[in-house]
Amino acid sequence: MPGRWTALLRGPRLGRPTPSDVSSGAVTGLFSIPEGMAYAAIAGFNPVAGLYAGVVPAIVGSLTSRTVLMVTTLTSAIALTSQSVLSDAGLDPKDAGDIALLTVMVGAVMLLMGVLRLGAVMSFVSNAVMTGFSTGIALQIITGVLKDATGYEPQGHNRLIQLADWLWHIADWQLAATLTALATVALWALARAVRRLEPVALLIAMVAVSLGAGLLGTDIETVKDIASIPGALPSFTAPDLSAVPDLAWGAVSVALVGLAQAAGIAPSMPNPDGSRSDINGDFRSQGYANLAGGLFQALPSGGSMSRTGVAVSAGARTRWAGIVSGIFLALVVLLCGSLAERIPMPVIGGLILVVGGELIWGKRHDILLVLRTSWMSAGAMVLTFLATTQLPLQQAIVLGAVLSLLLYCAQSARQAGLIALVRKDGAAGRPVSRPPRSTPARSPSSTTPARPSSPNCPGSRAGSRPRTGPGERC
Repeated sequence: MPGRWTALLRGPRLGRPTPSDVSSGAVTGLFSIPEGMAYAAIAGFNPVAGLYAGVVPAIVGSLTSRTVLMVTTLTSAIALTSQSVLSDAGLDPKDAGDIALLTVMVGAVMLLMGVLRLGAVMSFVSNAVMTGFSTGIALQIITGVLKDATGYEPQGHNRLIQLADWLWHIADWQLAATLTALATVALWALARAVRRLEPVALLIAMVAVSLGAGLLGTDIETVKDIASIPGALPSFTAPDLSAVPDLAWGAVSVALVGLAQAAGIAPSMPNPDGSRSDINGDFRSQGYANLAGGLFQALPSGGSMSRTGVAVSAGARTRWAGIVSGIFLALVVLLCGSLAERIPMPVIGGLILVVGGELIWGKRHDILLVLRTSWMSAGAMVLTFLATTQLPLQQAIVLGAVLSLLLYCAQSARQAGLIALVRKDGAAGRPVSRPPRSTPARSPSSTTPARPSSPNCPGSRAGSRPRTGPGERC
C-alpha cells in the first residue's frame, strides 16, 4: 500500500519532448481556437471561456494522465451538459463565479471516482446506449451552429424539429453567411484530400477563409461581435460557494459525461511508449485538470476524442504534445488575441458542421452493428438518441444508465443455463460442474407406473419401503 500511494503521488514520467510533439502541440493549440470558442458559444457561454479551457486543463491533464496522448479540454457534450445544469439550477451561464464553482465541483467528483477506483463502472454501459448518446450529441452539435453557418436561427422545442424547420426555411438563409460556410467546408475537403495536409485541414480552412472574408470586406458576424478576446492570460477566479447545494447533482452529471467520453480514448490511442493505460488514473487526471482550470476561468473539461485525434494525426509521440498545445494557445491569446477576434462566425459554423458530420459518419458502423444485434439493443439505441435530442443531457444520461442495466439483465438471463454439481472422486471428492442429464419425456399412454414417492401406502409401516411389485400401485 505505501508503494502504491508513493507511485500515485509521484505521477507518470514526463520524458523529453520530440520535434513532432512541438509541431503537434502547435497544431492542436491553434485548433482549440475555433473549436473551443464554438463549443462554448453553442452552449451559451462566453467564447473566451472555451479558449481558456484549452490552456490550464490541457497542461495539467497531460502532465498527469495515464493515457499519454489524451488531451483534456472542453468538449461539445460537456459544454451542453454544463449549460443545462446551470439553467436548471437557475444560475447564469456567463457568471464567472458560478462557472468556476461548477468546474471545481466536477473536478472533485472525477477525482473522487478515480480514488475509489470506479472506472469499472464504465464497462457496464451498453455499446447501444453509447452509440445513441454519441449520435444525439453529434446532432446537437450540428443544430447548435445552424444560425452561425446560415444566419437563420431554427425554431422548435427539440433538435429534430429545429433541423426540419431549418431545412424548410432555406429561403431565409443569409447569402453571405451561407456562402462563407460553404467555402469553409469546400476548402476543408480540398485540404483533406492531400494526405500531408489532412491533420491541419480544419486549420487551413479557418485561416484561409477568414483572410478571404476580411480582404473582401464581407458583411458577416465575427467573433468580436460576440465577445472580445482579452490579450491576457486567464486570471484567478474564486468559486461562488453559495451555489454548492444547487449544483451538487449537476456536477455529477457533467463529470459522468466527461468520463464516459474519455473512456474511449485509451483503447483507440494506445500509449506509444508501451506503458499501460489506467482508467482510474485518467479519472484522477481529469479531476486535477478541472480543479486547477476552474480557478482560472475554464469551463468543465474532459478527455477530448477530437482534440486527441488531431494531436495524434499531427505526429504526437509523448504527453508533451498536450502540454505544448496549452502553452502555445496561451501565447496566441496573449499576443494575437485581436487577430482571433476577426474570425467570422460562419467559418466556425462551417467547421463545426464538418466536425458533427464526421462524428455521425464515424458512428455508421456502430449503428449498423447495433441494428443487426437484437431488437432490444436497437430500441435502447433509438430511445437514447431521442432522449439526447429532446431531454436535458443529465436526464438522458440517467435514462441511458437504466437502459444499460436492463440490457445487461436481459442478456444475462438469456445466457443463463442449468448445471449439475457432481463429486469428482466419490462422496469426499471435490464437486465439479457438468451439464444436467436430460430426462426423457414420458408418454401419457405408458403402462409403466411411477415408484411411489411416499411410504404411506396401504399395508406399509411408516418409514418402511412400500411392498409393491412390478405393475402394482398403492
